[in-house]
Amino acid sequence: MPTPENTDPTAPATEAKAHAVAPSLLEVLVCPVSKGPLKYDAGAQELISEQAGLAFPIRNGIPIMLADAARTLD
Repeated sequence: MPTPENTDPTAPATEAKAHAVAPSLLEVLVCPVSKGPLKYDAGAQELISEQAGLAFPIRNGIPIMLADAARTLD
């Protein structure tokens, strides 16, 4: 008997896949601090601005593009 987790073979396997950032969105989003490009880190669910040294969180599939919400890169 299948379990609810594996009844739909097309369903995302992980939450990261369920909340992946569309490549078309990455083409138009820029860092609010540096105005530079962003890189998507699927594992951490963050958008990374190397120019500003910041990582912006993605919560429930929504990028939080506020400098106050970002963490400083190490």
